[in-house]
Amino acid sequence: MLTIVAVCCFSFTLAYVSSCVSKRNASSGWTTTPYKIGVPYFPDSLNIPRDNPMTVEGVELGRYLFYDGRLAGRTHKDSLMSCATCHRQSHSFECGIDHPKFKGGKTFGLTGIPTPHYMMPLINLVWVNEGYMWNGFIHASNEKKADKYGVSAEYGFNYKNLESFVWMMIVAPHEGNGNIEQTLALLRSDSLYPPMFKKAFGTEEITIDRVSKAVAQFVRSLVSFNSKFDRFMRGEVNLTESERRGFFLFSTERADCFHCHGSPALPLWTTNQFMNNAKDVDFTDNNDRSSVTGNELDKGKYRIPTLRNIEFTAPYMHDGSFSTLDEVLEFYNSGLKRSPYVDPLMINVNHGGTYLTPEERADLKAFLLTLSDSSFITNPAFSNPCPNNEFFINE
Repeated sequence: MLTIVAVCCFSFTLAYVSSCVSKRNASSGWTTTPYKIGVPYFPDSLNIPRDNPMTVEGVELGRYLFYDGRLAGRTHKDSLMSCATCHRQSHSFECGIDHPKFKGGKTFGLTGIPTPHYMMPLINLVWVNEGYMWNGFIHASNEKKADKYGVSAEYGFNYKNLESFVWMMIVAPHEGNGNIEQTLALLRSDSLYPPMFKKAFGTEEITIDRVSKAVAQFVRSLVSFNSKFDRFMRGEVNLTESERRGFFLFSTERADCFHCHGSPALPLWTTNQFMNNAKDVDFTDNNDRSSVTGNELDKGKYRIPTLRNIEFTAPYMHDGSFSTLDEVLEFYNSGLKRSPYVDPLMINVNHGGTYLTPEERADLKAFLLTLSDSSFITNPAFSNPCPNNEFFINE
């Protein structure tokens, strides 16, 4: 297995959040506890805005807000919507194909208006610097004041970072379709929150800026690094022969997965770039990468999702067109379609696919399943903090 050894050689680094203890309200004695993300061999390019350093207090507040169904500005049982309504921990914070409300994993807002795409999981987003969403619309360089769905970036808001998603979730017609002031009024009326805001931000004041920052801190804390393959890299377990063969296929042009999804040297299992993967020839989606860049050559391009916890995140692709991992593997095996926009790295497109044998596909799938991190989807630090509270969304 010399190939495996060669692929696995890389330097180990420790990524962490080194936010200093805040002194914004030193006269009152308020301090916060820096939240550390200690992950061996992960990149150190953390996407954390300077004005929102991660703290233990901020992450915990964000966890409560993430699950609070009043985030949409309503209290009626049928009108509750939280981040967790769609982002379920058991599915790596994706909707999942078995959601009791969103059949087949297709989400929609309180108005019934569907979301533009199927979901991407909230996993290891603190390392995403290339743009969020399938098309990368949310990016630090974005200067737009409104999106094509009619959601205006009101004064003080933007479409630049994870914080943007919170106010968007509240007001977007395909999500909460609510009112920010109503949301804030409900949060202010609950005796639970003012003390938590004080711990996180120094005073009991509850603003949309603080709500957004707290939820974003929690989402950045959703880090996965304890799959079987991670444990293999740490020398704690061995891979089976099938898993090793699958890893070899993944890491070579025989299965040709590594061009898009990286290798152990890029342990996010995605390059986070945008690619046209030869899935379509008719490009009718008005929300692909070209809708952001204005470049026609970006037609059919979407952000490459991570393969971490791929076992739990069906349906697959931006349009949810594949219900099982086997269907995805068969698409890359024999379903590639040529078009002028296919990425050059899709080297097998002229043949229609990789044409792996059934045994090779089984080995490749066995390797992909080693990227499952069951501790992530059961971690109590990420779970509903108030499962018995009528306003907090349970799965």
